[in-house]
Amino acid sequence: MRLDKFLKVSRIIKRRTLAKEIADQGRISINGIPGKASSNVKIGDELLIRFGQRLMTVEIIDLKETTRKEEASELYRVVKEERVNQE
Repeated sequence: MRLDKFLKVSRIIKRRTLAKEIADQGRISINGIPGKASSNVKIGDELLIRFGQRLMTVEIIDLKETTRKEEASELYRVVKEERVNQE
């Protein structure tokens, strides 16, 4: 599954266009390698996502084409979440 689609379906990022922009800016890495919106992700991959002042590390648990809002958080597990001070 494409990275931008996974981020939207899992609701980590609400809109696919925003997920594409963030990925293409180099703010997401897949298993330590910079990811593009078109990069393929699979179960077991670890994503490091930089949202402004936050770093979020998630592990992909499941892949689905569509999901309900209540089930979206079951597609991934948050490994680590931390604030980053940019000085």
